[in-house]
Amino acid sequence: MYRKFGKRICDIVLSGLAILLLSPLFAVLSLWIKLDSEGPVFFRQKRIGIHRTTFDILKFRTMRIDAPHDVPTHLFSDPDRWITRAGKVLRKTSLDELPQLFQIFSGKMSLVGPRPALWNETKLVREREKVGANDVLPGLTGLAQVNGRDIISRAQKVRYDGIYAQNLSFSMDVSCLWKTVKVVFTGRGNRDVDKPRRGKDA
Repeated sequence: MYRKFGKRICDIVLSGLAILLLSPLFAVLSLWIKLDSEGPVFFRQKRIGIHRTTFDILKFRTMRIDAPHDVPTHLFSDPDRWITRAGKVLRKTSLDELPQLFQIFSGKMSLVGPRPALWNETKLVREREKVGANDVLPGLTGLAQVNGRDIISRAQKVRYDGIYAQNLSFSMDVSCLWKTVKVVFTGRGNRDVDKPRRGKDA
């Protein structure tokens, strides 16, 4: 029941409330981004959604407009060269992800689920297919994000995504959301805060 109906109802209610409550913050961050560097407020990037469909994920822009578009930041030779001053703060606090609340409200994403892969991360998508992770909506946060996020390997992330997809429940979503709050405030697992462990890939 929760998987079919309850999860979507929770997404609509919680994302709608968050959008209303955070609207002043949206306005302040939008102004800051515009004043800090040339370019649009929002950044769009093609990602993989449920059942391997594609959609454009929405974030606050944290990089210069001439930065490589479809390359994960950790693969840049010098990431700091491309990240704006406002972007450094937005990334460390995860505030750059807030615009995805609108995509949760519209049904393209969920509050909790596997983080959406880039359209060209074909190996990751194939690995997720084996564990059923492509059959649930991608999330703003997820089981992998509260268990290491950027400092665990791709194989570990896929494992957590599979565990979530196969055991999706109200209690698991509540647990992930609560742990996400703690992770955001401590910065644990955030590549822009924590130093990644050697030998790990994102």
